[in-house]
Amino acid sequence: MKSILVAGAGISGVSAAIWLQRAGHRVTLVDREGPASGTSHGNAGVLAAGAVMPIVMPGIWKKAPGMVFDRDAPLFLRWSYLPRVLPFFARLLRMTTSDHVARYARSMTDLLGDSLAQHQSLSAGTAAARYVHAEDYCFGYAKHADYVADQKVWSLRRDNGFVDEVIAGPEYAKRDPFYAHQFETIVACKDHGRISDPGAYVRALADHFVEQGGVFLQADLQDVEMTDGQCTGLLTSEGRMTADHIVLTLGAWSGPVMRKLGLRNLAFESERGYHIELVNPSHMPKGPMMISAGKFVVTPMEGRIRCAGVVEFGGLSAPASRAPFDMLRRYIAKLLPDVTWEDEVEWMGHRPSTADSLPLIGPVDPAGKVYAGFGHQHVGLTAGPKTGRMIADMISGRRPNVDMSPFDPNRWA
Repeated sequence: MKSILVAGAGISGVSAAIWLQRAGHRVTLVDREGPASGTSHGNAGVLAAGAVMPIVMPGIWKKAPGMVFDRDAPLFLRWSYLPRVLPFFARLLRMTTSDHVARYARSMTDLLGDSLAQHQSLSAGTAAARYVHAEDYCFGYAKHADYVADQKVWSLRRDNGFVDEVIAGPEYAKRDPFYAHQFETIVACKDHGRISDPGAYVRALADHFVEQGGVFLQADLQDVEMTDGQCTGLLTSEGRMTADHIVLTLGAWSGPVMRKLGLRNLAFESERGYHIELVNPSHMPKGPMMISAGKFVVTPMEGRIRCAGVVEFGGLSAPASRAPFDMLRRYIAKLLPDVTWEDEVEWMGHRPSTADSLPLIGPVDPAGKVYAGFGHQHVGLTAGPKTGRMIADMISGRRPNVDMSPFDPNRWA
């Protein structure tokens, strides 16, 4: 039995804590606010197994400037943040090659392809299992021509083994009358899933971890203790903490810590995401739908509809911007003209994104004391259970059954 300290109680941290606990280790989970206090609460709730495209695709440099100035495009920038984010953009654009897209898709298929089964395995026998649903993940195109224009993306998914069904709008409306006239073409991705309340789901998993003997401590991580170039512990608001192994799942706040641990070349940013929830709606969709024009997802939650997506670059400290909320509201008004609701809830959170779009999963230091598990950008909920399981396997001396080299944190050393 080893003592393990997991810092960060989002889906990746909670998953790692549970799988380490199930492997027989003594685990302490630490978070400054509590389980699911960040993006693990505010995401779209989709288990997006087929999300095997990087953040940017070849040719994006031609489209991005126009998108920033288009108030109905899903890309936003706080102009005061531009000087700071420019180096990240430069490195991001270097990854817009067909070779990188192909490598990324293969690697992320390994990580995401069985996400529904991973969530089911993680939550089995816990109160969290009720939130996991096996459902198609649909993409709605207002015009069939827009679907045709997206063929490179769909070919990439199909080439990596994902199965979909292309459905005409009127036919799909028979399955889900919620979308009666909005789309000419819908693509239903098979073997996907949905979490009907992401925040409650992760909190239920954390409660299970504590019920099984795990320790949760609410504390603020203040610094990493280093001795002779090696991490020896964490300095928190509750004092110094150490263990046989330390797992860092700090999400968008991971950058400074990782650079102190030696990953000085890490190109890392927060992609700010937004959602609006429609509370107690008069109508409810049957499953999640990606609105392709606006690149946001409409997902049925428990007692509400969540409209989540958008990308904004603006750093970790600036308050939420109004423009992304305004864009979502314009799309909602057009998309759901016959739906009413009792209240609205706004949210903004931070997606941790690397310049190569790949997460960091595995040992950070040569001694294997410190492990990373973050950087999943838009697919943190989808990948969290498998990320935690792979970290638990590595700490327990078992080799994960996928190629871990694309996720090696030391590619940024």
